[in-house]
Amino acid sequence: MAKPRRNVKFAHRSQLSTSNDSGTRRSSFSSEDGVTGPSRSALHGDGTDPNTNRSPVIQEEAPPLSEYEKKKQTFITRTIWTLLMIALFFAAMAAGHIYLVILVTAVQVITFKEVIAIANVPSREKKLQFTKSLNWYFLAATMYFLYGESVIYYFKHIVVVDAFLLPFATHHRFISFVLYIIGFVFFVASLKKGHYKFQFTQFAWTHMALYLVVVQAHFIMNNIFEGMIWFFLPVSLVITNDIFAYICGITFGRTQLIKISPKKTVEGFVGAWVCTIFFGLAMTNILMRYKYFICPVKDLGSNAFTGLECVPNPVFLKHEYQLPFFMQPVLGTTVKIQPMQFHILTMATFASLIAPFGGFFASGLKRTFKIKDFGDLVPGHGGITDRMDCQFIMGFFSYMYYQSFIAVNQRASVGGILETAITSLSPEEQLEVVERLGRYLVGQGIVSDKLLECWNSAVNSH
Repeated sequence: MAKPRRNVKFAHRSQLSTSNDSGTRRSSFSSEDGVTGPSRSALHGDGTDPNTNRSPVIQEEAPPLSEYEKKKQTFITRTIWTLLMIALFFAAMAAGHIYLVILVTAVQVITFKEVIAIANVPSREKKLQFTKSLNWYFLAATMYFLYGESVIYYFKHIVVVDAFLLPFATHHRFISFVLYIIGFVFFVASLKKGHYKFQFTQFAWTHMALYLVVVQAHFIMNNIFEGMIWFFLPVSLVITNDIFAYICGITFGRTQLIKISPKKTVEGFVGAWVCTIFFGLAMTNILMRYKYFICPVKDLGSNAFTGLECVPNPVFLKHEYQLPFFMQPVLGTTVKIQPMQFHILTMATFASLIAPFGGFFASGLKRTFKIKDFGDLVPGHGGITDRMDCQFIMGFFSYMYYQSFIAVNQRASVGGILETAITSLSPEEQLEVVERLGRYLVGQGIVSDKLLECWNSAVNSH
């Protein structure tokens, strides 16, 4: 009888199974995960796995978008929202001056909010209860002063004859000063130890935003009251310059213009200037034909369908000019042209060479705080501030230019005369003015003498 061999190990069944399957597929179970193979009870009678023929469920992830697809989606989004903003702009213009004022006010408030937000420090602000409240209080006080000034100036004939509004009009600036002082005192009283630097930074930042945003935007509203053309032309010149700067820049731009905005080129800058001048001349020639654009607003209920009536400003009427001698052989000795065509050259030049620096300023501000956009209110465009950074300085310039070179020869207004009579004359002197004005109207045959007799009898009986 043979003796059993010592130190002889027999292969385990699992090892045999592994060795037998080595030429076929490998098990889908990993021994590293501590998971054993299927049990015998889970196998068919022939030793096969019943799950073998089941197709695995694979969740496919969407492939990442290429740079071209991303740019395409961004372009489509920007285009759609650009068309929507243009439609809103023209709808407000057609609806009337009051709707444009509302639109400008909304832009003013949103822009102020976006500019203030980038300097906030939430972790420290939570410990200070009145930081945001003071920001909005100073905004309200500033808007009360600015809007009050505009209403009193352009609608004196309504304000100064109203018994309720007259005290507010007479003491408007003092009331505005008191409102500001209340905010100033409240700010000083709210200072807390350990937060001085943050609080004074917020105070300075708020006042900077009030000047750069609220004050400048206020003059855009004044342009609306002076005539729709003084609002539409500056806005359209800036937009046109921006478009042509992009087109000229990508077409033949080579030389970098300014480091703070690397994509701006000298060629695009100059090319946009030339294109903006031609656009301004053509657009001015069209707008001057419609009184809805050139007439100052007297009634906030007017719109594009009701129209406006006024005596046109001489700047919109043709004047005869002597041409230089070197142009006379070609164009003749004189030419008739509206002075506005000369003024638009200045405005187009400012919109092309100076207004873009408002955009450069905004770019530097964003780089300082390491943000891409001021907000995300307008998809594809960022915030309202990203679209209005050049408009504020352009609107400010347009108002100052108009008041300095175009509105200097304006006649006295009814509101101005009423304000002078009410605030400067005694009641007896005011009655005398009315009586003498009545005599003049009777003498001119404008009113009958019976009206003057009724007036005199009414005054004497009183």
